[in-house]
Amino acid sequence: MLQPTPPKLPINLLDLLHQRTVEGERIEYKEGWNPDAILRTLCAFANDFENLGGGYVVIGQDCDANGQPVFPPKGLAANQLDKIQRELLAACQLMQPPYFPVLSLEVVQGRHLVVLWAPGGQNRPYKVPEAVTARHKVWYPYIRRYSSTVQAKGEAEQELLSLTAKVPWDDRFCQATTVASLSKPLMQAFLQEVDSALAADAADLSVEALGRQMNVVGGPAESPWPKNVGLLFFNEAPTDFFPGAQVDVVAFPQGTGGDVIVEKSFQGPLSRMVREALDYLQRNYLHETVAKHPQRAEATRAWNFPFAAVEEALVNAVYHRTYESHDPVEVRIGPDELVVLSYPGPDRSVRLEDLRTGRAVSRRYRNRRIGEFLKELRLTEGRATGIPKILKAMRANGSPEPVFETDDERLSFVVRLPVHPLAQPITAEVTAEVTAEVTAEVARLLGVLQGEMPRASLMDAVGLKHAEHFRKAYLLPALAAGLVERTMPDKPNSKNQRYRITASGTRWLRQHAGERVD
Repeated sequence: MLQPTPPKLPINLLDLLHQRTVEGERIEYKEGWNPDAILRTLCAFANDFENLGGGYVVIGQDCDANGQPVFPPKGLAANQLDKIQRELLAACQLMQPPYFPVLSLEVVQGRHLVVLWAPGGQNRPYKVPEAVTARHKVWYPYIRRYSSTVQAKGEAEQELLSLTAKVPWDDRFCQATTVASLSKPLMQAFLQEVDSALAADAADLSVEALGRQMNVVGGPAESPWPKNVGLLFFNEAPTDFFPGAQVDVVAFPQGTGGDVIVEKSFQGPLSRMVREALDYLQRNYLHETVAKHPQRAEATRAWNFPFAAVEEALVNAVYHRTYESHDPVEVRIGPDELVVLSYPGPDRSVRLEDLRTGRAVSRRYRNRRIGEFLKELRLTEGRATGIPKILKAMRANGSPEPVFETDDERLSFVVRLPVHPLAQPITAEVTAEVTAEVTAEVARLLGVLQGEMPRASLMDAVGLKHAEHFRKAYLLPALAAGLVERTMPDKPNSKNQRYRITASGTRWLRQHAGERVD
């Protein structure tokens, strides 16, 4: 219920008002207090017809013709705030079944606002009276269509009825444990990272009280339960409850038919798991190739796999997968492609042809709360932006088009990112065509490499102390171009590893020393 002392929002208020972390269709700006219109919008957000996570009603905030907020806001009179809260409480009790949003009193640029957070309800469908003050009331269900609140009629009403008690998995209670499984330090760290005003009060709240304000705890006061989304983000070991909540990275340096396989698994709170997996991929498997051309000053620069595409593919897999499955998200890296595999596939409402062209929009989202937290942490963007962002990143890098695959039963979803042609290993047949395009750093490395040398000796020879710069600018491009090879290719991280020039590297040195190569 609405509380005498209104809580603070668990998100950043200015980001909300400016639609930076919440899509415009999930925000309704109301210039003033209008009980009928506001109750209908609250009803629509509570019904959460497309599982987007409900929405927000900002009272006292005017907007322009395009639905964008106008600053400074019009605001509400201070002496009206108590009256609005009392009337709102009475109006929410008229909803069938009763539904109470989270209310927060805010001040923006000296103007008073009432912000209502209306998460998707646990007991849909919800209905509200056509007119709050009417003596003879008639109740109707409402839903959101894009950025408008409309009455659910015909097929839409039947579909809404079919959603009865179908709460998305991440918003359900986990009755196998207690609220003690939620980590207060993790919850506080999240609030501080997103710059929520609630962070200042969190230290004085119990885990249950803080969890209720963040909507990761629910149930009656005598028997509170954590929600699945809370355990995913605010427990140190989510795999204790959901065994598939992990990311496996599997690399095949010699291809899938080779003898060498490098595996690493990432677990822990969902946001940490994603960030650690992305950092590992970026440090170990993403590298830039710089090709210089004799006929022009500008070099060609390309990543084997652009980080933006890899990030979006992995975050989308974590966002849209089912955690009722014990199968982890898997990232497979070979010489020719990087593949992200997750379970299950996209909703059947998504057409495969739209998926491949980046025009796919899911009819109903599988996890409405996971997306909210990922957006607040800026690990993902708005609705239906994942595939277009992957396509854009691959095209900007000059990479081949990505491939999106699923099966007829929609049991899995695969994103294939082909390697950039410049980053593919250079074979003996094409060496003569590209050896003039190696970078100055690789040329310098070839010039000092004598016999078989360890990495430390090579760094000393080229006068570098920064190991990561040497690895990315000198060593990896030379290895990728086939000009340098490891003496122990099956043990790339061995302390006994040495490097030597290949036949292609020798050919390049002879060509650039003025010798004729037959």
